Amino acid sequence: MRIGIIGAGAIGGWIGVRLAQRGHDIAVLARGETLAALRTHGWRLDIGGETLTARVAASDDPAALGVQDVVLISLKGPALPAVAPRIAPMIGAETLVVPMMNGVPWWFLLGGAGDVAPTALRSVDPDGAIAAALPYDRVIGTVVHASAAAIGPGHIMHKAGNGVIFGEPAGGSGARVARLCAMVEDAGFAVTHSDRIRYEIWYKLWGNMTMNPISAITGATCDKILDDPLVAGLTLGVMAEAQAIGARIGCPIAERGEDRMAVTRQLGAFKTSMLQDAEAGRPIEIDQLLSAPREIAATLGMATPMLDALTGMVRLFGRQHGLYPA
Repeated sequence: MRIGIIGAGAIGGWIGVRLAQRGHDIAVLARGETLAALRTHGWRLDIGGETLTARVAASDDPAALGVQDVVLISLKGPALPAVAPRIAPMIGAETLVVPMMNGVPWWFLLGGAGDVAPTALRSVDPDGAIAAALPYDRVIGTVVHASAAAIGPGHIMHKAGNGVIFGEPAGGSGARVARLCAMVEDAGFAVTHSDRIRYEIWYKLWGNMTMNPISAITGATCDKILDDPLVAGLTLGVMAEAQAIGARIGCPIAERGEDRMAVTRQLGAFKTSMLQDAEAGRPIEIDQLLSAPREIAATLGMATPMLDALTGMVRLFGRQHGLYPA
């Protein structure tokens, strides 16, 4: 298949190299040093004690890459509004758009959910540019359960995890998701075909919407966050509010917050992706993890004082350090 990848960082490389190894035609939208590295050395992935290398088509011009069968989007959330309109030349009448991103995506409520009518989330798509460029009927919902890092231009190191979940945004099953699952599973990934992908997205959000921003603000690893009873209490408060929101949008979570935190504790002294971004001076994904749930709660008329407080603190932190727009 012709597979376009938007975002040549950690997750893009983790999946792109392995799909290329299975003979798929990979076209990567990249720029700068990463583009030069892909053209000179190929895409490299350190995984399982070996380095895989894949020769891929790479360009900073979407039109040069052409229409793809599948477009995988592995950008950080803050980058998508500017990039989405540019990738129209890669999307044809049958192209599947597969966002492999953290947090609440732009399409999350476009088909409605539970007590919410079809709604555009302005917190993650302020002027509707993403929805206009990436049609809802082309989207396949995705959740990634893996950790990887870019250790150099065009060079990725896999750290842990091998899971990918795919599903139709409106729920249920379908042939196009089944084909996508088969393709990715053939490349060695642990693939799940979910008939409730919005729940899978919300459940992952429930686990990282607190650890990420708290770690960025404090510089602490997850174990230290959980060790502090006051901070752990804040975490549980935000999780309780997110559970209440989820129950209203068809994403009920039966698990206790304490049990989910016990899973996080097994990671040990773990640095979240937002802490890593903050330390590197990269924009942080506040809107996808926090602003969007707040917007959904406001639409439902629900008060979220704990979520509001955490959002305000990390937003101010981001602005003070040039990681979030004023």
